[in-house]
Amino acid sequence: MIIVILLVLVLAGIGIIIFMFGAMWGSFGSITGPNGQQGFYPGQGGMMYPGGGMMYPGGGYPPYRKSDFESNGDLIYYTGYNESGSLIKIEYGPRWLYVHGGSCVNCHGTDGKGGFPVMMGFAVPSDIRYETLTSEEHEEEGEEEHPPYTDETIKRAIREGIDPAGEPLDLTMPRWDMSDSDLNDLLEYLKTL
Repeated sequence: MIIVILLVLVLAGIGIIIFMFGAMWGSFGSITGPNGQQGFYPGQGGMMYPGGGMMYPGGGYPPYRKSDFESNGDLIYYTGYNESGSLIKIEYGPRWLYVHGGSCVNCHGTDGKGGFPVMMGFAVPSDIRYETLTSEEHEEEGEEEHPPYTDETIKRAIREGIDPAGEPLDLTMPRWDMSDSDLNDLLEYLKTL
């Protein structure tokens, strides 16, 4: 009886390993885009596994088509990839970003207003609409008062996680490793929210 139980556990373990890593072994992965279209991207092992896919960093191509977005900033905000197909990496950020992939929209929403805790957390993402950030009345619950953001302090918040008063933002805010060009494009997109 014990041998049968051990055999079942071993087989279940092998099945889990094959399920978890099997998608990595293929040379192509299928990804569904925002409008339900299917796309195949070379090197994408699947949606949930290291080395290829939208759920883990490391894939060489975004899980969407560039034509789905009006600008590079729009693409970055929604996908975490830039128009050249490179994943925007983070210097620091919550573990779930590595596990599930992520971009601005995952925390701040399609409208940029934030307002809801993410990934079983307690931190509530801020309203990052440009007009809100640069307003004299800008104030977040639970945060100390600080001056309004400027273009430069918004960029610093994205890259370094520092607010306009020089204080660190909540640790759930990733520190994005973004080129100047991508950062400028993202800032221009935030101005449209």
